[in-house]
Amino acid sequence: MRTWIFAGWAAAILFAGTVSAGAQTSSSSGSVQPQVSDSASGSASAELAKQPWEWGPFFQGGKGIGYLISDYKLLSAGMRLGKVITGEHLPGLLRGQFEYAGELMPYWEALTPPPHLQLVTYTNPTTGQRGSFYTPYGGGHYHGISLTPIILRWDFQPRGRWAPWFQAAGGLIYTTHKFPPDQLVAHGTPGGTSVWNFSPQGGIGVQYFVRPNQSLMLEASGIHISSASLGDKNPGVNASVQFQVGYTWWSR
Repeated sequence: MRTWIFAGWAAAILFAGTVSAGAQTSSSSGSVQPQVSDSASGSASAELAKQPWEWGPFFQGGKGIGYLISDYKLLSAGMRLGKVITGEHLPGLLRGQFEYAGELMPYWEALTPPPHLQLVTYTNPTTGQRGSFYTPYGGGHYHGISLTPIILRWDFQPRGRWAPWFQAAGGLIYTTHKFPPDQLVAHGTPGGTSVWNFSPQGGIGVQYFVRPNQSLMLEASGIHISSASLGDKNPGVNASVQFQVGYTWWSR
């Protein structure tokens, strides 16, 4: 079921791009259009120079990296809204513009191993002796929503229809039960992780303008998930790599 939801978002984004391209073709099929330069036809530079708003749908997927979380799979889909705030600044390769954005993901899911027994090791603080035992751990599918209200993006100076960027961001995730999975505790007993987690992150990406005010977006991010000790335990998902694809509309 989750795969169909994820595929539906992908199909919707691709359909938006196809319709847009088809509309452009049909509008020009009845008459001969004059040839114009790339800058006049709406290159990335021309669009970002307007300091526009941008919005559009996206979907995102990736996996955990590291001990015990490498088999975690993370999926999400939502909408993004941003605003290019400044003109171009800085010299050379760093030249670019500042943009502020945010994302809302009403669909967020983590797929983890099902509940199982896991070996836990411990050290006796008095004797220093080490021991181990098996304890029940949670797991399975986790569902929730995510909000990333702080996205600080630097749009590097575009080249033709390509507009690369770098960003740092911070978000919040709510899940319907405590995430990530950890040692289970009896119902009503304190312990476990938290339904609230924070998601500091950083990433790189690029916009490719398929039309003067529309673009395809690709992004790769490193995302950390942690409750900041809101729960009694905070194992977190120390590192995950996630990839995002979306379709963007630009407007003044």
